[in-house]
Amino acid sequence: MLLPPLLRLTGLLGLFAWTHCLAPAAPRPAELAPEDTPAQGDESSSETASSEGLRPVSNWLEAQIELARRGFSSGSIDGVRGAQSAAALRAFQRNAGLEETGELNPLTRENLLLTAAPLTTHNFSTEDLAAIQPVPDTWLGKSELAALSHGSALEQIAEHYHASPNLLKKLNPHLIWNELLPGALIQVPAVAKITPSGRVVRLRIGLAAHELEALDENGRILLHFPVSIARNVEKRPVGELHVTVVIADPNYTFDPVVFPESPEAQELGRKLILPPGPNNPVGVAWIGLDRSGYGIHGTPEPEKVGRTESHGCFRLANWDARTLVELAWTGLPVVVEP
Repeated sequence: MLLPPLLRLTGLLGLFAWTHCLAPAAPRPAELAPEDTPAQGDESSSETASSEGLRPVSNWLEAQIELARRGFSSGSIDGVRGAQSAAALRAFQRNAGLEETGELNPLTRENLLLTAAPLTTHNFSTEDLAAIQPVPDTWLGKSELAALSHGSALEQIAEHYHASPNLLKKLNPHLIWNELLPGALIQVPAVAKITPSGRVVRLRIGLAAHELEALDENGRILLHFPVSIARNVEKRPVGELHVTVVIADPNYTFDPVVFPESPEAQELGRKLILPPGPNNPVGVAWIGLDRSGYGIHGTPEPEKVGRTESHGCFRLANWDARTLVELAWTGLPVVVEP
């Protein structure tokens, strides 16, 4: 859906100088790659919360889902204990006054109680399937669309439920994703819209930890998200910045000068305006900062968040960017730590 004229203009003016953030990302060093430790317990469990009350999470899949409900994002929910899941759990432990182990030890499980069944179902509607539109490979092709929508049913549902595509395939082993019809019923993580218990008064970005946290006036963590940072150290701003603009569903200005490695860009030789949508290069949100060329934004590739790096911007999974854009405000301090 296109932005209203005034908002669209604001988005274009704001994004005009910021397109360098989306140059091809470079892999993180191997030592920073997330762990691939198998989940504890039955990672595909669909056990419901006890009718007699809450119960502790029993494995990493349930932990990721419950943490996501509380604003502690592990990135894409996959049921595997990786670096991002451990970081989200440490943030939860810090808030709860527990030892920050990043492990599902007995005391942590006692404090991390399921607030609802970990899994639910999604019934594909006609509208769901009609909204899917293949995304062209070229910049020109993308600019000619009315919206950069989800390119497949798997991508659409993975983003909606904050899930890894591989997890969805595992939960629904007999589903043929490219042959779905209205009425198809699938199993998905039972995540929900996040409503923080306080007002966000400061954002903290930890460069070494690849994490972004929203804090309240008492320093309590309201939100914890994995984030991608700049590959080049000299492009990592350290200190206090401030939010200058908050735009949901922005357009994107493609400038071929920013992409000298792209044959298409050099052949085009002109700027293009790409429409809003989840497959927009800055995803579903742009939060501009008072440092030229820097902002916090979403991405059409959530699996790469925290695992690859940008040319300077702070990149979040679209669902985390959507949460943050609704809570950010002009003037909001953003403290960037080494």
